[in-house]
Amino acid sequence: MTHRNPHGSGAKGPDELRRQIEHTRSQLGDTVAQLVDRADVKGRARARAADLRDKAGAMTVQLRAGAAQAGHGVQDRAAKAGHLVQDRAARAGHTAQERMTKAGHLVQERAGHSRHALRDRAAHAGHTMEHDARVPGPVRSALSAAMRHPRPALIIGAAGAAVVGAAVLWRRIDRCQ
Repeated sequence: MTHRNPHGSGAKGPDELRRQIEHTRSQLGDTVAQLVDRADVKGRARARAADLRDKAGAMTVQLRAGAAQAGHGVQDRAAKAGHLVQDRAARAGHTAQERMTKAGHLVQERAGHSRHALRDRAAHAGHTMEHDARVPGPVRSALSAAMRHPRPALIIGAAGAAVVGAAVLWRRIDRCQ
């Protein structure tokens, strides 16, 4: 009785038959292993979970690196903006200082001119009073003394102005009550 191989090639001897049997066993073992792998749902789920954990870890590292780079970029831009504002403020401060210095010098110059003009007017008025025939003698002597020593005359004038101011205030208070 002859057995026919379904593929059309039969074994030509016992050695070849053994080889074919081993080859068939190997293929059958691979097939069984594939079926076992497909049937092992837990194992496949663990492998998939491990893959996802690895991917998530890699994504976390990438996100952290990106966030760190973005943070450094923001920090650099903020530092540059701070320096720019500081420089502008310093320039504005210097400009304001220069303008105030110029204004102070101008005020001092004008005050000096006003002081000289006032002194000249007072001297002219004093000379006029001193040489005017209508001014009584005691007033003339008081004026000439005030012109020689102006500080006591200024103090007396300030005291007189204070007395007049106090009298005006006193009078206003009496009217209100």
